[in-house]
Amino acid sequence: MLNWAYPLGWPEGLAAIIFFLLYLGYALRTRRLAAPLGQRGWALGWKLVLRVAYVGLLGAALLGPAYGITQRPVRTAGKDVWLLVDLSRSMDAVDVAPSRLQKVKQELTTLVNRFQADRLGLIVFGREAYVQCPLTYDQAALQLFLSTLQTSLVPAGSTDLAAPLELVLRRLERSPSAAAEALPRAVAIVLVTDGEDFGENLEPTTRILARSGTRVFPMGVGTAEGSRIPQAGGRGYVRDARGREAITRLVPAPLRRLAEQTGGQYFELTDRRNEFPLLLNALNRLEGQAEQVRTVSVADNRYRYPLVLALLLLLLDVVVTVKVIRP
Repeated sequence: MLNWAYPLGWPEGLAAIIFFLLYLGYALRTRRLAAPLGQRGWALGWKLVLRVAYVGLLGAALLGPAYGITQRPVRTAGKDVWLLVDLSRSMDAVDVAPSRLQKVKQELTTLVNRFQADRLGLIVFGREAYVQCPLTYDQAALQLFLSTLQTSLVPAGSTDLAAPLELVLRRLERSPSAAAEALPRAVAIVLVTDGEDFGENLEPTTRILARSGTRVFPMGVGTAEGSRIPQAGGRGYVRDARGREAITRLVPAPLRRLAEQTGGQYFELTDRRNEFPLLLNALNRLEGQAEQVRTVSVADNRYRYPLVLALLLLLLDVVVTVKVIRP
């Protein structure tokens, strides 16, 4: 099946229109000059066919005709990135438009597209943590899981930041590649949350992460002023035990400590600034120690065939001359 590496867009269409207009002007000018001599300039006809042919072939080569599948080796730097996303009810707050969770989903989509050579996994959490997508190179699958994230995926309850971190540690212990590789894979954790932690002491888990060499990059989402939490279905707002509307606020202190103790870096996503680009740069600087080569299937771009044929026709156009107006 024939596919194209690049879609046909307005630049290509504009170039075709300009070529047609210029050639039409050339043909009309030649006809006007030939008329006083009683000639019509029809010798231009086969040149027109020739030039349309090689200009079209050049355009096809630029669009990248791909036919068939080729297996190519891709060298990776052995980096694993776990995305830990808070799905507690407070992530529905709208102090970051359109909501904390919706904004996070948009930014994580960009993050996934930037790390094509690394394995990424997705863990969601609230009171408990669940592996939504194990470590994978399949970006399409991960993007699908990201698009379905909503706070109703996890049981309602108080947020426990230790739960997803401990789940990552258990996955690392069971990883078969950890024992097989002479050099360990670099592991990074992107913890996306508003920082509200109602779990037990986070220090023991932090110390284990630091000893394992796993770096944590927390992304604090929300504002210091905070916001009310919408009820599911838009039926008012969540209320506390006293019947008052609950206010959720960004709590950066535990996230900053977590980043400092594991050698990571803390970032924020608020209504005034977006530090996701800084997070991407920090992850790019994290180099994996163990290199590996994997084979991927890619479409075979066969642009050379129309390009060579176009150049041959262009050479024929230059070599063969035609007398349009005869004295």
